[in-house]
Amino acid sequence: MRTFSVTNGDFTRVEIGGQTRRLLTREAFDRFNPSLLGLGKLTSEAVATDSIAAMFDLDGFTTFCKQIEPHLSVPVFLSAFLEWLMDQIKMEMTHEQFPEGIALWGPLPFFVKFMGDGLLVLWDVSRSDDNARRNIIVTAREICLRYQREFYPRIEAVVTDPPPVLRCGLARGTVFSVGNRSDFVGSCINMASRLQKLPGITFAFNRRGIKTDDADAADFFRHEIVVKRTAVRGIGDKELVCIPAFEFEAMPAEDRARYEDV
Repeated sequence: MRTFSVTNGDFTRVEIGGQTRRLLTREAFDRFNPSLLGLGKLTSEAVATDSIAAMFDLDGFTTFCKQIEPHLSVPVFLSAFLEWLMDQIKMEMTHEQFPEGIALWGPLPFFVKFMGDGLLVLWDVSRSDDNARRNIIVTAREICLRYQREFYPRIEAVVTDPPPVLRCGLARGTVFSVGNRSDFVGSCINMASRLQKLPGITFAFNRRGIKTDDADAADFFRHEIVVKRTAVRGIGDKELVCIPAFEFEAMPAEDRARYEDV
């Protein structure tokens, strides 16, 4: 993505009606166009990909950005956070290391986009088995826990009042490329975004397309997750969502009332 900027050289002075006017040149004027979005050829045919979308959200990031002299803190935080997050994804997906390369538990993401207060991460799961898809879910959960346990105490000694919680929502579905695969759209992205905002919890994934109860599923899915029916804004009133059992048990009564037993 590019930015639109002008310099003094992009203006010209001309006499119009007896007055000197400072005008933006037509060449500079025409630079303001969809190419600024960095999406490539927008008329390219969309390509569909079976994906798991994760929306990582920094709870409290807006407040963090409102502190005095944010330009001295926000870049420091984001640089450390983004490097840490990418390293965590690689570490969690590493099964074994060999001199020749890395054996993975599942695919690495094919798309990562900073959204202003968090990250959209997409995995291509069209060739993945159920275990690989579940490993992505476990990876996201571990990252959220490690943020509070490891990253937050470390960054708190570097910047003032950083975001205390990393939230995450995940959903499986079809995403469609925009331009030259420079961006993607799809209902699973919307679902993931909505799930991380559900009241009373910091982590959730949509039940659709994720097997949690077969013999190969890890204990995490069979003992640490509960399936509830709840309304997801803009999606549906009876969506099946999977949330950490201990978070559900710790909810205030008014939040717990939003979730129905299955």
